[in-house]
Amino acid sequence: MRGLKDKVVIVTGGGGGIGSATCHRFAQEGAKVAVFDINEATAKSVAGAIEEAGGVARAFACDITDHEAVETAVAAAEAALGPVTVLVNNAGWDVFRLFKDTTPADWQKLIAINLIGPLNMTHVVLPGMLRRRAGRVVSIASDAARVGSSGEAVYAACKAGMLGLSKTLAREHARAGLTFNVVCPGATNTNLFAEYKKGAGNPEKLEDAFRRAVPMGRIGEPEDLPGAILFFASDDAAFITGQVLSVSGGLTMAG
Repeated sequence: MRGLKDKVVIVTGGGGGIGSATCHRFAQEGAKVAVFDINEATAKSVAGAIEEAGGVARAFACDITDHEAVETAVAAAEAALGPVTVLVNNAGWDVFRLFKDTTPADWQKLIAINLIGPLNMTHVVLPGMLRRRAGRVVSIASDAARVGSSGEAVYAACKAGMLGLSKTLAREHARAGLTFNVVCPGATNTNLFAEYKKGAGNPEKLEDAFRRAVPMGRIGEPEDLPGAILFFASDDAAFITGQVLSVSGGLTMAG
C-alpha cells in the first residue's frame, strides 16, 4: 500500500493475535513499528521476530490506562524511531457475563482498557500529529458496538464510544490533514474469543454456532484484519475519514 514505508507506527496490544499480525504486516510494508503491550515479554517477542525478518521494530511495555505511562512510552518510541505517524488503538479486554451478573469493578476495568486507554493514546500522540499536519489513527472496535452482543454489554458500550470518538475527531481535525477511522472485527480466533467461549459453558457448541452464522463459513483469523487496518493507515485512504469497516465474513452487514 502507498505511503507506509518508513512511517512510524504504534500498535497497542501489539503482542496479541490481531496486534501481532498487524505489527508484522506494517513491518513488511517498510514501516517502523513500536510494539506497545502491557506484557513486555510478548512485545519483545513480536519486535524480535520482526527484526529477525529484516524489519524495524522496538518493544515498549505500557499500561495504556495510565496517561503518564503513555506519555513516557510514546516519548521513548519517538526517541527510538522518530515522530509517530500512525496510531493503531488495538488493545482490548472483555469479561463475558450478562450485564446483571457484572460488578462495578468489572465496569471500571472494561472502561479503563477499552475506552480510557485509547483516549490516553490518542490524546498523547495528537499534538505532534497536529504540529506536523499529518497522521492516521485507526481504532479497533467490534461489531458488538454496531449490533450488540449478549454477555458483552459494557464492552459493546466502550467500543461504541470508540466509534463516536473517531467520528468526532475526524470532524475536528480533517482540515489539519489527520484521519480517524475504525475497523470492527467480528468473531476472531484470538485469546479474547477463547475466553468468550469458556464463559459460554459449551465452547465447541458456541464456536459451531458462530461458524454457521458467518456467511463465509468460518471464524476470522488475526491475519484477516491487517489489510483493512493498513488500508486506513495508507495514502490510499487519504480522502477517507470518520468511517467504520466491518471485517466479519459477512456476520454483520450494518450500513
